[in-house]
Amino acid sequence: MAATGKEQQGSKAFYVTTPIYYVNDAPHLGHAYTTVAGDVLTRWHRQRGEKVWYLTGTDEHGQKIMRTAEANGVSPQEWCDRLVEEAWKPLWEHLEIANDDFIRTTQERHTARVQEFVQDLYDKGEIYQGGYEGPYCVGCEEYKSAGDLLDGEGEYAGQKLCPVHKKPVEILKEENYFFKLSEYGPRLLEHYERNPDFIQPESARNEVVNFVRQGLEDLSISRSSFDWGVKIPWDDKHVIYVWVDALLNYATAVGYGADQAKFEQTFPADVHLVGKDILRFHAVIWPAMLMAQGLPLPGKVAAHGWLMVGGEKMSKSNLTGIKPQDLTSHFGVDAYRWYFLRGIQFGQDGSFSWEDFSARYTSELANDYGNLASRVAAMVNKYFDGLLPESKAEGDAEQPIRDGLARAVAEADRRIGEELDFAGGIAAVFDFIKLVNGYLTEQEPWKVAKDTSPEAQERLATILYTAAEALRACAVLLNPVMPRTSGLLWESLGAEPALGALADQRVQDAGRWGQLPAGTTVTKGAVLFPRLEEPKNA
Repeated sequence: MAATGKEQQGSKAFYVTTPIYYVNDAPHLGHAYTTVAGDVLTRWHRQRGEKVWYLTGTDEHGQKIMRTAEANGVSPQEWCDRLVEEAWKPLWEHLEIANDDFIRTTQERHTARVQEFVQDLYDKGEIYQGGYEGPYCVGCEEYKSAGDLLDGEGEYAGQKLCPVHKKPVEILKEENYFFKLSEYGPRLLEHYERNPDFIQPESARNEVVNFVRQGLEDLSISRSSFDWGVKIPWDDKHVIYVWVDALLNYATAVGYGADQAKFEQTFPADVHLVGKDILRFHAVIWPAMLMAQGLPLPGKVAAHGWLMVGGEKMSKSNLTGIKPQDLTSHFGVDAYRWYFLRGIQFGQDGSFSWEDFSARYTSELANDYGNLASRVAAMVNKYFDGLLPESKAEGDAEQPIRDGLARAVAEADRRIGEELDFAGGIAAVFDFIKLVNGYLTEQEPWKVAKDTSPEAQERLATILYTAAEALRACAVLLNPVMPRTSGLLWESLGAEPALGALADQRVQDAGRWGQLPAGTTVTKGAVLFPRLEEPKNA
């Protein structure tokens, strides 16, 4: 079997990051959406046989964190420690997120390297001292331009509001240090032109290009009005702007300034997954900082849309921050992982509703996929004493299944692995599942079984082997999305060794027909997707 592109490269890992999340509160569905997407993407590439590095973490500095801690009567560090250990890490474990590292911006491995990076820019003349006054949103940790602000109404009448948080901005006046961001506009535009896939989707790319074309202002990279942050190394009356601090996690977590070998094998990121509200930081400020330092730029910044509930962006401030556990307790973790990537086109805004989740779960998971697995296992047990029969009577009816599987593998691999089109890739697999269900309906093995002639029994064996082999491939293809149920299906088919242990179980090889050996013991295990019960508060 030919090596994949990453294997041929040898040293560079496929490096994917989520944003590092503010720990001013517990995570909600929006945070989990990004993290599950990154997990599925990296699991997919691991299952291609590639070297992978998946990073997530928490952003723990800044004025917003400081004020939240004060409101809760604890120090900022105590607040961060509590939230990380009691809310953030447990949720990622609950959702089966297989991240390789978890970076916290209060860790010395990060703070010391941030100071070195900024000191180096200062020594190169990329940073200068100056003053600034303007509207500032503490929620965004960002100065806003006057044109971005909204006019307040009702209780906020006469005030200017942040367009994201819909709350009044504060007018800040400080003596700060500035990064010469304005000088990097032409180089950024040139990079966007040469690398049209650098920012995705196209709507996000167009937004950034238009923003940069209007001209960039120098970036204030320090704060002197509060002290919860990384100290400016040459002037400890200032702390480094939280976004400069945060963006550098993508370098510090993989060895910048500390482990050159690891850094060279990992950096830069192949994909930064971000919400569209923080796109400019990642597609403008971050690459400009790297250019100034002479470091390579990331391969892609992929911005997803907002999760909407009742027409509002999901957030704690808008009181729409549903906890993931509210859903996993009813639908299960695998169904949760599946639903948000299946039902929402990555890169676009998407609306969540309990009713839509229930309908998709029942139709696609329980009826199409789960019922197929149960039927096949039950018939193998009933007609062949649980031993997978040998396929000896293939005919015209089986070829569409083989062809359909080959199409599903190719399309799912392209859409998920290359295009970050999770919904399209998952849909390709479920279209194949529907094809297999149709095949069983047409072939009617329960009727064929009534004929005890050798020819009929061989035909029955072929039908059931075809369906079981199709399920084997589905377990491989859906393993990055639904690892628990894929493992259960794999075991029920009697497949060995464990899912993901062999090269033949790679996603790109899932379509090679005949991998399930005849004589394997097929067991009718637990229902993969149980029928839903109405929630008690419904």
